[in-house]
Amino acid sequence: MTKDLIVPCPTCKQSVRWRESEQYKPFCSKRCKLIDLGEWAGESHRIAGAELDPELVEQLAKKN
Repeated sequence: MTKDLIVPCPTCKQSVRWRESEQYKPFCSKRCKLIDLGEWAGESHRIAGAELDPELVEQLAKKN
């Protein structure tokens, strides 16, 4: 028998068992999952990288 890995919820830091049956892993609940999604949508969370050239963004927008 293997032990379940225990990880902290990225939103509230509550302990969560990392196993297949956990519906919202790595989050402890639907609420924490939706809070995290809202932070990404509101651009509070982002992946670091160089800013895009505004001219390039404009050219790409015109193509679509």
